[in-house]
Amino acid sequence: MPELGATIRLDCPFDEAITRTTTALGEAGFGIVSRIDLDKAFRDKLGVDFRRYTILGACNPGLAHAALSSNPEMGLLLPCNVTVEEAGEGSIVRIVDAPAMLAAGGAGAAGEVRALGEEAGRRLAEVAARLGAG
Repeated sequence: MPELGATIRLDCPFDEAITRTTTALGEAGFGIVSRIDLDKAFRDKLGVDFRRYTILGACNPGLAHAALSSNPEMGLLLPCNVTVEEAGEGSIVRIVDAPAMLAAGGAGAAGEVRALGEEAGRRLAEVAARLGAG
């Protein structure tokens, strides 16, 4: 199976990983538009325990506006998902590969959309680098 994005292992507890990830996303121009705590949903809906696992829906408003103005179906591929999960004493952050996601969705070939995906990918790579360096 091809990699779906970058994986960064952090030597910090889950809550700190959420904070560091949210901060790094903000520094790259992304805001969090959604947060899904899957461990809580699994416990509440299924009665099953699961490690702490959160999906952060990250959005850069300028890129999202341009993408939706170009093609309203792009909303199906938004926001850019970032996951944070508990992993023993540390945490794992996974950041979607935006250009690959657009290509898989069949939208990556269009010039303007491809450029937007590449810009989102560049910014998300900055986030991965910030987290990896910190």
